[in-house]
Amino acid sequence: MRLKHYTIAGLFALGSVIPVGGLAADAEAGKAKAAVCAACHGKNGIASIPGYPNLAGQNEVYLQNALKAYKNKQRAGGQAVVMQGQAAALSDEDIANLAAYYSSLPADGGE
Repeated sequence: MRLKHYTIAGLFALGSVIPVGGLAADAEAGKAKAAVCAACHGKNGIASIPGYPNLAGQNEVYLQNALKAYKNKQRAGGQAVVMQGQAAALSDEDIANLAAYYSSLPADGGE
């Protein structure tokens, strides 16, 4: 019985880290889509506004999950309303591409 529980838990855990639909992310497409993000998160993924998160070098799966949570209005607080509006217009492919782009940047923004 215990093995069954571990197997089920493992499948749920695995499902949470595999991109939906097996999308092959395109960092260059993400870079093109990131222009609007730069206003708050900086040109190189280093936030230009104090208190806003840096995106450069962030974990790709984390970024995908965060954007999907904003899109689905599952994240609240802070600037969530702004991010919900931004994420609402993103497709799953856009989200994967943005995550691939920001995760590919050096955490210091290349400076």
